[in-house]
Amino acid sequence: MNWDDARMLLALSREQTLRRAARVLRVDQATVGRRVAALEADLGSTLFLRTPAGYQLTAIGEVAVEMAQKMEQAALELARRTRGADNEEAGEVRIATTDSLALEFVIPALRQVHETHPEVRVVLSGSSEIVNLSQRETDIAIRNQRPDSPDLVLRKLASWQMGLFASADYLARRGVPEEGSFAGHDLVVYEPYWRDRAEPTLVDVPMGEGRVVMAANASMMLRRGIAEGLGLGEIPVELGQRDGLRRVWPQRTRSQPYEVWMVTHQDLRHTARVRAVIEQLVRAFAVEVPGARR
Repeated sequence: MNWDDARMLLALSREQTLRRAARVLRVDQATVGRRVAALEADLGSTLFLRTPAGYQLTAIGEVAVEMAQKMEQAALELARRTRGADNEEAGEVRIATTDSLALEFVIPALRQVHETHPEVRVVLSGSSEIVNLSQRETDIAIRNQRPDSPDLVLRKLASWQMGLFASADYLARRGVPEEGSFAGHDLVVYEPYWRDRAEPTLVDVPMGEGRVVMAANASMMLRRGIAEGLGLGEIPVELGQRDGLRRVWPQRTRSQPYEVWMVTHQDLRHTARVRAVIEQLVRAFAVEVPGARR
């Protein structure tokens, strides 16, 4: 089995359809089907069962995948070590973060990167999904969750209070709610949090008496909904002040702050182009909005 065949095998075992595997591999699905069929012929074994639910591994297929995973780990280790030894301040750096953090902090930092290191090219991915640095899905991740992998290098970029905010228009129309109750008021919420909690809260106050009028799965949409006057919402104080929103119940905060973590693989932290990007990212998050408490 060569590495190209192993990649096909792993992608199809994980994605279970030719179409999804082809998208991951950036080839057409006919190529995936042809290569997997050729691999089965070379090995003289059926690796997949074709079922209505997709491609399912056979027992021998599971053994083949286990061996292919070892090849994958060796290839990833080779890539990490060679990239980590690169002292050239040029080339590609991949960053994964959320839409809000990208717009407010990362992109301004990239302007400075471009001015001082014009040969560095950044590929920026804005998504709330967690990426796998060990699988080389990205070089730098900026997230509000702290990972616990021993292979990763962590740096806390920020720790912000969470406050309740509304637009001036909303407060002019609906007034300020009585502290400790959302009765008679509309709410804009972060959809994953709202769905996952038996009793969701905003700034630790139960939302039960309020009416959810918008649930968003991205921070930028949540902020925009509040700014448009749809309702009250909970966001980091730093971002609420950047948006020019009015803080409601300023003495109340969520007991858990909003932390921002920068994560990279330990094999890459000394790569010149990665280090150059990291330095500018740290500077971007160090700039405070006047009056913001961290």
